[in-house]
Amino acid sequence: MTNPEQKRDTWLAVKRGLRLTCPACGKGRIMAGYLRQAEGCSNCGERTGDIRADDGPAWATILIVGHLISPFFFVFANRDSSAVFVPFLVIAAIVIGATLLILPRMKGLFVGLIWASRAGETGPV
Repeated sequence: MTNPEQKRDTWLAVKRGLRLTCPACGKGRIMAGYLRQAEGCSNCGERTGDIRADDGPAWATILIVGHLISPFFFVFANRDSSAVFVPFLVIAAIVIGATLLILPRMKGLFVGLIWASRAGETGPV
């Protein structure tokens, strides 16, 4: 467990979250499933299961995937309506693949940010 008075490095927690590792030690897994958080780190015991990222990871994933994919719509845009089906399937496959790849990493990023900021923790009374 970490000292409650110790300052937490935000960028380090973000990097560790993107790698889906514990924001405290960087060794244990932060996820117990695809999007299900582990209750705590198997290495250092830091509790991250109570951290709620809510809709942040989905929002960030849509933002990133949308910006990565939107140029392809302009590349494949043409007036020939018979050649629309194949590019649509290619773009749809890229969107699904990118979303499945990015979403858990965004959840790790948000959990790392929330952990580093100590949001939701109760301080000394």
